[in-house]
Amino acid sequence: MKVNVQAVNFNVDKDLVDLIENKINGLLKFYDNIIDAQVHLKVQKTSVKENKELEIRLGIPGYDPVVKKTANSFETALNQSVAVLKKTLIKLKEKQREKH
Repeated sequence: MKVNVQAVNFNVDKDLVDLIENKINGLLKFYDNIIDAQVHLKVQKTSVKENKELEIRLGIPGYDPVVKKTANSFETALNQSVAVLKKTLIKLKEKQREKH
């Protein structure tokens, strides 16, 4: 699966990109028809500690789930987003089983 990571107004380090790719590729265990993933990273210019914004859009034929999380680190936002997507993909797979 192709994972495209975009960072707004900063350079993302390779370790974070590798972590994102590993976590998102792990979603294939729950739903194997994911074509690609678009990940957007953004640091909000605020005085609030939770200023790291992460958005993931999965490319699935007929359905593109999007999750957006804000946390005090990209790793935390990534873990929260992947947990939500995991539940979403499990529900999607169950719905497809019911149709067949």
